[in-house]
Amino acid sequence: MRAAVVRTFGGPEAVEIAEVPVPEPGSRQVRIKVAAGALNPVDAGVRSGFFGGAGKTLGLGWDVAGTVDAVGVAAAWQVGDPVVALAAGVADPVGAHAEYVVVATDAVAVAPAAVDAVHAGTLPLNGLTALQALELLDLAPGQSLLVTGAAGAVGGFAVQLAAHRGVEVTGQARAADEELVRSLGAAHFTSEGVPPGSVDAVLDAAVLGEAALEWVRDGGAYAGVRPGAFPGSVRGVRTGAVEVAADGAGLAELVRLVDEGVLTLRVAETYPLVEAAKAHARLGEGGVRGRLVLVP
Repeated sequence: MRAAVVRTFGGPEAVEIAEVPVPEPGSRQVRIKVAAGALNPVDAGVRSGFFGGAGKTLGLGWDVAGTVDAVGVAAAWQVGDPVVALAAGVADPVGAHAEYVVVATDAVAVAPAAVDAVHAGTLPLNGLTALQALELLDLAPGQSLLVTGAAGAVGGFAVQLAAHRGVEVTGQARAADEELVRSLGAAHFTSEGVPPGSVDAVLDAAVLGEAALEWVRDGGAYAGVRPGAFPGSVRGVRTGAVEVAADGAGLAELVRLVDEGVLTLRVAETYPLVEAAKAHARLGEGGVRGRLVLVP
C-alpha cells in the first residue's frame, strides 16, 4: 500500500509516498481502509524532527475516517463498519496518511451519519484535544472561559463544546474572524485580550502562554494544548496542558454532537494522498480556516 512517510527531516519536500506492507491487526485491533484524514500541525512537527526519531522511517497522520477492513481477536467491530479513529503516535512507521491503518479497538467510534468521510476525517484529533482540554479545566455551567485561537480547529471545537455546556465563552482571534467565532457560540469576542483576572479559565489553543495566564482570575485554571508547554502556576491558578489520547467513548460523544448539529466540521481543501507534500506546503503558508484533508 501507499503511505506518507518521512525518512529525513525537513520541509514539505521531506514527505515521501512510500510502498509499505499492508499492516495486520493484532488482538483488540482493527484495520481501517482509509477514506480521508486531516493534515495537522503535529504532522509538520514530525516531519521537521520536533519529536525526534532521526534515522527512522516515521509515518504521518493521526486522523482517520474510513471502513473497518479486518479485525483481530476480540476487536468488537465488524468488517464494513463506517468508523472514525485517532491513530496517535509520533514515532510509528505508518500513520493514518496511508491506504490502510491499524488502531486499537477502543480508539474507534462509529462515523457521523450527518457528514461525508472527508468532513468526518477532521474530527478525531482536534475534537478530542478540545474535549480533553475542557475536562482538565472542569468548568461548571455559568462559569467564564476565554478560548485563544478560537477560529482554529481546536479552538473552534472548544468554543462549541463549552457553549453547549452552558459555559460563558469569550473567543479570541483575529478581528476578521469575529463573525465566525460568534457563529460557533462565543458570547463575547476579542481580537486582543480581556482585563487581567477577569475569566475563570483559559483554554490556550493559540499557545500564548503567560500572556493568556494573566487573564485568569486568582484560583482559576489554564489549559494548554501542547504537552509540557504551559506556564507555571501563579496566584493559585491551576495550569496544565492536554496530552491528547485515543478515546473511542469520547470520540463517540463528539460524533453524537456532530450528528445533532452542535459541532461544525470545516474542510478548507482536499488533496490526494500522492500530493501530501503539496498539502504540507499549504499548511505551512498559514491562514487556513478549516482543515486540509488527504484522500487516498
